[in-house]
Parts: sequence; C-alpha cells; structure tokens
Amino acid sequence: MSGSLVLLHLAGAVALLLFATRQVRTGVERAYGDVLRVRLRSILKNPVLAVGAGAALAICLQSATAVSLIVGSFAGSGIVGGTAGLLAVLGADVGSSLVVKLLSFNLQELVPICLVAGTALFMATSRRDLLQLGRILIGIGLLILSLRLIGEASEPLRESPILPVVINYLSGDPITAFLLAAIMTWLFHSSVAAILLVVALAARDLVPVELGVVLILGANLGGGVIAVVLSRASPAKARAVPLGNLILRGVGALLALIGLILAPPPLDLLGTTVASQLVNAHIAFNIALVIIGMPLAGMVYRVAERIVSTSTAETPEDLSTAEISALSEAALDTPPQALANATREVVGVCETVEIMLAKIMELYEAADDQKIKALAALDDRVDRKHAAIKIYLAKLTSRQLNEDEALRCQELIGASVKLEQVGDIIVRNMLAHVRKKMERGLEFTPEGWRELASFHAAVLANARLAFNVLVSRDPATARQLVLEKDRLRDVEKSSSNSHFARLREGTAKSIETSTIHLDTIRDLKQINSLLASIAYPVLEEHGLLRGSRLAAG
Repeated sequence: MSGSLVLLHLAGAVALLLFATRQVRTGVERAYGDVLRVRLRSILKNPVLAVGAGAALAICLQSATAVSLIVGSFAGSGIVGGTAGLLAVLGADVGSSLVVKLLSFNLQELVPICLVAGTALFMATSRRDLLQLGRILIGIGLLILSLRLIGEASEPLRESPILPVVINYLSGDPITAFLLAAIMTWLFHSSVAAILLVVALAARDLVPVELGVVLILGANLGGGVIAVVLSRASPAKARAVPLGNLILRGVGALLALIGLILAPPPLDLLGTTVASQLVNAHIAFNIALVIIGMPLAGMVYRVAERIVSTSTAETPEDLSTAEISALSEAALDTPPQALANATREVVGVCETVEIMLAKIMELYEAADDQKIKALAALDDRVDRKHAAIKIYLAKLTSRQLNEDEALRCQELIGASVKLEQVGDIIVRNMLAHVRKKMERGLEFTPEGWRELASFHAAVLANARLAFNVLVSRDPATARQLVLEKDRLRDVEKSSSNSHFARLREGTAKSIETSTIHLDTIRDLKQINSLLASIAYPVLEEHGLLRGSRLAAG
C-alpha cells in the first residue's frame, strides 16, 4: 500500500473518531444538557464538589472544552465564583483523561451492541430522550470502531522508511514535538481525540513512550488553548475561567516537559505497555494539576481576570440594543419576498424569547435588580417587534395573495401573537415570582428545585422544537412537539403530587415556597401549550390533526 493511501485511511479513521465524539456530545447536550447545567450551577457553589462535578460532566460530554465554556459563562453571569469555576474546569480535565482510560480498553464487543441498539432507538422512536440516547449509543459504537480503524490504518507504517526518521527527529527535539502536539490538538478541537490517536499509534509500537509523554503534554496545552479561542467573543468575565485554566495547564505542561528532559522519570512504573503508560501519565498529570491548582486557583483566576480586563474595554451588558428589522416596505408588492422578510423577523423574536426563557431560571437561583431589568427590557423588544410584524403583515394582506400565501401570513401572525404572550408570562408572572423569592429570602427544597429545573429544561427544549417547526414546517417535528405537550401534562401532575406530598410531611421550605413552585409550574405549562400550538397549522395542513387531538399515525 502506498504512503499516500495509508495516510488517507488514517485520516478517514481520525475523521470518524472526531465525528463519533461529536455525536456523543450532541446527544448528551440535547437530551440532558439543560438539566445538567442547572444541577451544575448549584454544585459549583462548593469549591470541593466543583472538581468532582467538572469531572463527571466532562465524562458525560466527552469534552473538557465544553465544560470550560459552560462554566466560564456561569462565572461571567455571576452564578458561580471564578475560583470554583476554575476548579471545576481542572476537574473536567481529569474527567477527560478518565474517558481516554476507558476507551483504551478492548471494547470491540460493544461495537455491534451499541450500533444495533442505538440505531433501533434512533429510527423507531419519536421521543426526544430515547432518540438522543440512540444517538449517544451510535456515537460510542463509532468511537470504539474508529480506534480499531486507526490501529489497522497505521499498521503499514511499521514498514515505512520515513517514519523512523520522523520519530527519531521528534525524539531528539522534544520542544518541536510538544508544539506539534499542541497544534494538532487545536486542529482536532478535541484533546481526547488527539491523545487517543497518540495512544493508538503507541500501541502499535510506532511511538516510543518518552516521545508519547511529550506529545501528551503538548496535547494538554492545546486542549487549554481551544476553550480560550472559542470564548474570545464572550464577555471578559466569561473568558477568565478558560484563560485561568490555560495558565495553569500551560505552566504545568512546560514544567513537566522541562522535568522530563532534565530528569526522565521511571515511566515503566506507570504500566506494563507503552499505551497504558501514556494513558496513566495523562491521568497523573491532570490529577497533579488539581492538587497543585486547588491552593493556587484563586490567585490564578485573579491574574486571568486582570489580563482579560486590560485586553478588552468591558461594556455593561445591554440586552435591549442592536435591533435590526427585516421588514422592508419595498418588498410588500412581492408577497413571497415579504413573507420571507416576516419569517426572518419572527425568527428574531423566537431568539429573544428563547433567551428570556433560558435566563429566567437563572434568576430563580441568583437574581439582582440589574438582571431583572435586563430581562424586562427583552420583553419590550418582543412587544415592539410583535407590533411591527402585525402592521407589516396587515399591509401585506391588502395585496393580492394566493391561498398558500394567505395561510402563511395568518400562521406568522398567530406565531407572533403566541410569542408575545410567552414574553408576557415570563415578565409579568415569573419575574414576579423571582422578586418575591429574592425579597423574602426563600429557598426551594432540593427535590422541588430539581422538579422545577427538569420541567423548565423540557419546556426550553420544546421551545426550540417549536421555533424549528416555524421555519421548517416539518410534520414529523410538529407531531413530536404536540406529543411532548401531552407528556408534559403528565409530568406536571406528577410534580404537583410530589409537591403536595412534601407539604403533608410539613417540610418548612416546601411550605414557604409552595405558591411560587406551583405558580411556576403552571406558567411553564402555559408557555409550553402556547409554543406547541405553533405546530397546529402544519399538522392541519398534512391531515395529522383531528379536532383537538392528534390523528392516529
């Protein structure tokens, strides 16, 4: 086999590895992302628990970078402290290294099981949680398969006359090898994928253990760079956590590299094979960073804060600015173009409502007057855009429209009205609950908060489905949205029963927050019903709506 063909096969195997990792992360984020974020916010308030929480989330998402960005956004909005956030990201790096350890075992028997089970779930169900579970299983199966393909694709490299030359050069120039691994990790946008590639090559005796450790240290540096670059457009406070992680990780990797060059440690103590030695070295490095970083996290975070504050002139967050209208009066004489403009504007309202719906639950946990005013300003934006859309579409109806255009016009008006009503519920009802909770210093029970967070996460996921239906008009998605409405009705009944059970037990916090809890569930259920009704015109058009119920199908 020619060298170019070997590299092509290896590139394909690496591409499958990256794709599989992305599939697992996407499935976890879509199925459990909102619930994980809500629970993470409460745990991160304890610096010690933050390390474990970061590790657990990184294992779920198979990405320390994703955890770094999430935690950075929490620190930027003031939900968690920067020091605790930095510790969580260090824990996430440990979790990421444990993922590498798990995948280094021989798991080939799981490939057909994961692929068959995942495909069956993905193809045979319309339930969002089971569908995403299928995606996760498919991703795990492909991930394990890709590691085998990397091994098989790299086998011909044993006979390559060029590879020993490259390996000898990199072994004699650890600094170049270190930087090369960091760049490779950045290109992959995944430290897990980069390290798994190094381990797979080492398992075939293509990379010696000393060079492999250098490459892994470089991959750790590259992993820290990814989050810093991806967060460069975020507010300064949100960039401090990823930058603090890069400072600790970069300094630690450089010191470890210097130590490896000056006084090579007995790496054979880390395992019986080169692959196990590299994996265990990766885990040991990240655990050492946590141990060293715990007393230094506060100082490092302050340094990172100072760096980002001097590099950017921070401006107060104003969510009510930067409005652009797509409602061109010149397009009214061309109905298809005018309807496209109106659709763009309604989609803009959808985005604003989604921000409001996501932010409101954060205020239940940590609110202040400035954040409350910022959210209320978003509702003013929704009201302005709603009025402009109604006027624009009213003018359009005076033109000559065919039947489809007239129906689409009414559909957009109806969607705009529902979105405006959702904004009113959030601001007039739910913000009132936030103020009451804040003024009286009330706290939910852990069980009650989990119920609210889970219910809110489901409504937020359904909101995104509804916004997709508005644009795509896909009947399958519309049907799924209405089915989710029926499911949430049952969840709401179960939540109310659990809440009343806690009241009967006389739980003090349940009694204090009873009205807020029940009213919030009611408001979220009403929001979900309004958003689900966006699907009705699509279902009716395809004959999938019978009276007030879904037709059998």
